Amino acid sequence: MAPAGSAREHGILIGRLEPGPANSIADVPGVGVGHVTIVRDEPNLPAGRGVARTGVTAIAPGAPESLWREPVPAGVAVLNGAGEMTGALQVMELGYIETPIYLTSTMAVGRIYDGAISAAVAAEPAIGIEHVVIPVVAECDDSWLNDPRVVQVEADDAGRALELAAAGGEVPEGAVGAGAGMVTFGYKGGIGTASRVAEGGALVGVLLLSNFGSREDMRVDGVPVGPLLPGPATGPRAPAGSCIVVVATDAPLAAADLTRLARRAGLGLARSGSVAHNGSGEIFLAFSTGARAPRDDPGARAPLVSGDGLDPLFSAAVEATEEAVLNSLWRAQRTVGREGIVAEALPHDALLALLSENGRLDGPAA
Repeated sequence: MAPAGSAREHGILIGRLEPGPANSIADVPGVGVGHVTIVRDEPNLPAGRGVARTGVTAIAPGAPESLWREPVPAGVAVLNGAGEMTGALQVMELGYIETPIYLTSTMAVGRIYDGAISAAVAAEPAIGIEHVVIPVVAECDDSWLNDPRVVQVEADDAGRALELAAAGGEVPEGAVGAGAGMVTFGYKGGIGTASRVAEGGALVGVLLLSNFGSREDMRVDGVPVGPLLPGPATGPRAPAGSCIVVVATDAPLAAADLTRLARRAGLGLARSGSVAHNGSGEIFLAFSTGARAPRDDPGARAPLVSGDGLDPLFSAAVEATEEAVLNSLWRAQRTVGREGIVAEALPHDALLALLSENGRLDGPAA
């Protein structure tokens, strides 16, 4: 059983910067996260419908009813492209997003896209009359634990997750929402989040969907713990899997600089042990809540941070991404999926002992 508290509360302190109040992406003003988790155990139902370990996660970069009229500046970066993020081309071209961001299972993208359209029209009736929208929906493959042959989520789950995101509050981590069926470094992974207060006071928050990596490559705070940890009884068929990273900040940034900020997520993943395997999709999106403006008056934005002023934000994004990977593992519980396949939980006590031996704990070990 996992020890009570977070990894940070057990003395695992990643990097040098302080986290925000909740150490989550929701520390960035206006950002909310909601999860709908689908867990089903009825193996006798036809076409694989009976065993589900999946879900959907919605990240709202502001009130849904205002996103279309006041888009959020954004940028996208791709480290390895064996994955999907709908709307990414529009972000690259126009430099903004006008819907929430949804995460789900690979073969559920279409269904959640349909639900995202319904949620967008409900929030802004002018959509489809004045202009159309292209929702942002990203995926990772959870088919090691979840049977994807019949899509396990419903279109309405997108709206349900968004309602929870709009309500605000704590951001659950681990095997929740889109993370219910994900595996990372051979252990149970899923949703992880973290934040940092950058030098100068701006907030940078990260939420990621972790589903990647070989245990032999796993590192925590620079220590190559993977080969020394107890090996899982079973693991993924291959180290490829994917990681979607969403970076949020309240610093006013233009789209080009948000693309640069998004790219730094790859450095955080590398610190955790990712090598972006051939079949893995590492796709990153960054947005700024501090540079919003009406779509018909982009000049109303606050003065933008640029140049050397970006360096503190880059550092914050790298640290928050690295810690978010750890948090996705730390919070996830042992999961039995389809065909009895098991994803073991991260062995917390063994990890704490290894970090203590290497002088990496700043607090009591379990």
